[in-house]
Amino acid sequence: MRDAGIIVAVIMLTASPAAAEAAPICVVARPADGDLKAYAIPFFAKARLGDLEALAACLGDPDPAVRDGFAFTLWSEGLRGRHLSAAQMRHALAQLTGMVAAPEDAAGFRRPFAALVLSEVARADRIGAWMTDAELHTLARTGAAYLRGVTDYRGVVPGEGWRHGVAHGSDLALQLALNPRLTQADADLLLGAIASQVAPAASPYYHHGESARLARPVLFLAKRPDIDDAAWAAWFKTLHPDTGARWKDAYAGDAGLAAIHNTTAFASAIYISAAETQDPQIKRLAPLAIDLLKALP
Repeated sequence: MRDAGIIVAVIMLTASPAAAEAAPICVVARPADGDLKAYAIPFFAKARLGDLEALAACLGDPDPAVRDGFAFTLWSEGLRGRHLSAAQMRHALAQLTGMVAAPEDAAGFRRPFAALVLSEVARADRIGAWMTDAELHTLARTGAAYLRGVTDYRGVVPGEGWRHGVAHGSDLALQLALNPRLTQADADLLLGAIASQVAPAASPYYHHGESARLARPVLFLAKRPDIDDAAWAAWFKTLHPDTGARWKDAYAGDAGLAAIHNTTAFASAIYISAAETQDPQIKRLAPLAIDLLKALP
């Protein structure tokens, strides 16, 4: 039997009809008063490795109040409050990395929320380094592979809550982009993954802020001195319309229209931030964003 500690039978909360019909996954006790900031202190102080695994499993729960409102928030409070030991953080890193690398569960919640918690794990290392260089580079590869591999483009669904895989993968990329220990090779992996989702071939219409979330890590990667102007120009060129069918007659159907919509939103987010900043490294992206907008049909 798994470590007893703080794992108990599930406490049912008021749930949406869709969540109520699905089998609950989370078996971690939740505080009656809902104060997760206070609850995080004793939770992680007493948590055994089995308890952390159970809390990670809660990220796939069909009830958004459990998955998002409880499990993710408790992870965030614990990591931001520095309530996890180094051993607990390392165990969480391994557990969550395995989750984002595994095939998606049928409901599609587990991987994007594991990626979102990994962004908090990455943030914890950025604030106070605890990962080895090898672990950080592995996390960058994992984050890039996850973001590039997102094919479920659902944002928020009434009665089900958020999935938001592109945005959550972008949040992980952002925390990695902010880390001064990130190598140029790591940055290149992240930029390649971001480029693949600016206007993905599946042609979703981004309307839950995905384009702005994709832009944020790019803006911070622009601060790096090891990515020169020529490299940035080449990267933005990869986002320009190509000879693919969707661009040849972009206004003939949803594939082209979605590509224009998503690329416009991304380039606009880059331009607004780059044009307004006083940071010369970031400002150099502004004309590249304008060129991208001008290149669209």
